[in-house]
Amino acid sequence: MKIIFMGTPEFAAASLQALVESGRYEIPAVVTQPDRPKGRGHKLMQSAVKTYALAQGLPVLQPERVKDDAFFAQMEAYAPDLIVVAAFGQFLPKRLLQLPRYGCINVHASLLPRYRGAAPIHYAILNGEKEAGVTIMQMDAGMDTGAMLLKASTPITPEMSQGELHDILKEKGAALLLEAVEGLRKGTLQAVPQDEAKATYATLITRDMEKIDWYKTAEALHNQIRAFDPWPGSYTLLPDGKRLKLWKSRVRPEAQSGRTPGTVLEADGKGFSVACGSGTLEILECQPEGKKRMAAAQFVNGKQIAAGMLLS
Repeated sequence: MKIIFMGTPEFAAASLQALVESGRYEIPAVVTQPDRPKGRGHKLMQSAVKTYALAQGLPVLQPERVKDDAFFAQMEAYAPDLIVVAAFGQFLPKRLLQLPRYGCINVHASLLPRYRGAAPIHYAILNGEKEAGVTIMQMDAGMDTGAMLLKASTPITPEMSQGELHDILKEKGAALLLEAVEGLRKGTLQAVPQDEAKATYATLITRDMEKIDWYKTAEALHNQIRAFDPWPGSYTLLPDGKRLKLWKSRVRPEAQSGRTPGTVLEADGKGFSVACGSGTLEILECQPEGKKRMAAAQFVNGKQIAAGMLLS
């Protein structure tokens, strides 16, 4: 079977690696997003998929627009039996979806129809879900609306971060992809339509979502902190106006303290705790502006935070 792979980040690279290491398929080309400037120096950085593909000696295509005629002509010339898509970053036009004889399938990091869209792993944790998963679906013209071929689920533990869940799901997605491709080849898969009434969406994460609002519940803030670890992070402001990123936390069992939300209630050798709109949040790991991540106890020992201080 001749497969063209389309993907961009680390999550997608795991699926490409699974296809390559299986040794069962011909991969004439890999398609990924163009190199983009990143970091303070705005250095051009290649995607995780490109890095892996080049290391394997696979041809890499980086179209600005997959809707362009020139790109479609390239794809048509490859005559793929199947196109596999995983976190690619562009919508595929109808003519491309209809090009391979087995169509196009997508590795999506949610249990569809929940969390269609760009950031399903973030939102699963942000919303306090107890379960997440991966769906292999047959692609159509909508946003993650195609019929489902296979699913695999995993529990979300109370302390699990977005990064930890990402790493679990990328491996589950890669394994499930191989099962789906073989099922398509053998004709043993049955596509199941999604229930539109149960559909939810995971829109792009924006910079304003990083801010901590201490008037929210301790549980909601704990979910935010772990949902945004390692990216983009959550922050509060110290009284001097400097940012303090919060990376790890724990919900304390005691009820509302009666103090103004954002008030530091305790600061000791274990870390520091803060009053919330409902409940108390204990901070276990943080990152002062311009410094590296550190245990909250280390931050307290540096005398940069104390009981009674009000965080914005």
